[in-house]
Amino acid sequence: MDRQGSVLSRTHAPAAAIAGIAETPPRRDPGDATPLSLISTVARDAMIDAALTPADVDGLLLAPTFAGAPLTIASMVADVLGLRPSYCDLVDLGGATAAGMVWRAAAAIATGACRSVLCVLAEAPNRSRRGPERPSTGPPSWPALPMAQWDRPFGPMGVNSGYALAAARHAHLYGTTDAQRAKVAVDQRTNACAHPDAIFHGRPITVDDVLASPLVSDPLRLLEIVMPCVGATAFVVTTPDVARQAPHPSAMLRGFGEQVTHSSLSSLPDITRTGIVESAGRAFTGAGVTPDDIDLVSVYDCYTITVLLTLEDAGFCPKGQGGPFVADHDLTFGGDLPTNTHGGQLSYGQAGLAGGASHVTEAVVQLRGDAGARQVADCRLAFVNGNGGVLAEQCSLVLERVDG
Repeated sequence: MDRQGSVLSRTHAPAAAIAGIAETPPRRDPGDATPLSLISTVARDAMIDAALTPADVDGLLLAPTFAGAPLTIASMVADVLGLRPSYCDLVDLGGATAAGMVWRAAAAIATGACRSVLCVLAEAPNRSRRGPERPSTGPPSWPALPMAQWDRPFGPMGVNSGYALAAARHAHLYGTTDAQRAKVAVDQRTNACAHPDAIFHGRPITVDDVLASPLVSDPLRLLEIVMPCVGATAFVVTTPDVARQAPHPSAMLRGFGEQVTHSSLSSLPDITRTGIVESAGRAFTGAGVTPDDIDLVSVYDCYTITVLLTLEDAGFCPKGQGGPFVADHDLTFGGDLPTNTHGGQLSYGQAGLAGGASHVTEAVVQLRGDAGARQVADCRLAFVNGNGGVLAEQCSLVLERVDG
């Protein structure tokens, strides 16, 4: 079967492509970085990568992750970047924000609202605040949130506790072992060791290392959990004709799907079944492909259990078989199911919502054939998934390499 012909004839996605990307390497020490300084850097570099100028960009999507002018973020950033967009919006889907930006930009282009949309995400200390930084302990209005009455009686239900519950339940129902989850972290660390910009580059680990790391929230251990850092990502979504003028192959959007299922885990009937069942199903149907056609898996990995649940719910293996599946498959860039070839957030770094964006940019880099030592051979189709909250907000994409 002519896979490309099949995809082109059956896609339901708006005609649009990611033509430019840029990111700052994740790092622990923010130095003098501010959200606006990071945004300015990656926005400029993404436009250059797409061979566009600010005058060519008429759409702007942002993540509302920093303060300063909370009611006028879009106009403030547009002014700083020298943009005069006819379409602006803020996207707030937690870790699914970047993936959600891709199809929203494509939809805006399809309506004729704009032709080229700059999407930007950044994470850095907000130095515009007066006084010392205060550590975040959850949403500032947590006691007043609807889920508080159900969650607070059981203690601090942060994200570690939530994902630990999912991991414990998965182990109870399906016999998933700690070593199987650890294999995810090990393979992704191998990928990071082939990526010079990864925060854990040059620091390989073994399954025994993961199992010997401190227990954070039973059954999850330290090396199964992301380490927050500082960074930023930007990408340009544009029309196919503009993308063809870029100096490299483009990543065309072939299918997408989105699903929100809950805010609090207490309202989710089954914490081992996520909205990825629906979001990935729509993405694959729209693209006219199946998981068997995918060359690269680039999926949100805030915890090792997130990868197992994603592979199951996206259809790469049956429900409950995620543990044996990752144990039996090579998830490294040279393996039979290359997954999170930049190291994922577990080993590349999680720069807030920009950490989730790294899954989009890595897919683009691989589809272009620009991944260097970690390049996946003959990479034509990529599956990307973003995950927000505690398995609450899901957005899935199928991207395809299209040469100019």
